[in-house]
Amino acid sequence: MLITFLSDLGRQSLAALRILVVLTVVLGVAYPVTAWAVAQPLGDRAAGQPVRVDGTVVGSRLLSQRFEGDEWFHPRPSANDHDTLASAPSNLGPRNEDLLAAIEERRAEVAERESVPPARVPADAVTASGSGLDPHISPAYADLQVERVARANGLTTAVVRDLVRRHTQGRFLGIHGEPGVNVLELNVAVADAAR
Repeated sequence: MLITFLSDLGRQSLAALRILVVLTVVLGVAYPVTAWAVAQPLGDRAAGQPVRVDGTVVGSRLLSQRFEGDEWFHPRPSANDHDTLASAPSNLGPRNEDLLAAIEERRAEVAERESVPPARVPADAVTASGSGLDPHISPAYADLQVERVARANGLTTAVVRDLVRRHTQGRFLGIHGEPGVNVLELNVAVADAAR
């Protein structure tokens, strides 16, 4: 009886080992290599859509990043300080006192920085996106920043407005979503124009 049990255990162990080897090859080697090969025709889309300046990667078209200083267009606020490893909203509800206080504080800061009345500050200038990493701002928020960015870079407002216009993306298929301006791409264009 013990010999039969050990014999069955040996056969089962050998079968389990064969399954482990097959699944390791299929899921650990074949699948990743196939996924990599399929992604290659997509070019930089499979690599996170990096933005390069003079051959150096300065960011991703897909992720927001912090820009400080008057010479740059500023992104939306981020609940996670633009940390790609902590992508998440604040989870504060629309009536949460802390959230409402933060929005009013941001509205006052943006209004002062852009020299406009608080009522002119668009919603995306004071509220974070769901991920906290949205790379786009509304054309209204971009337009609000034009004069400051132009002044700080020694450019005319007409040149900077044209850059905003050229970097404004329409709705997907003409109907989905809202128009947006990719902040990183716009800032790269501003830096190039200011050279």
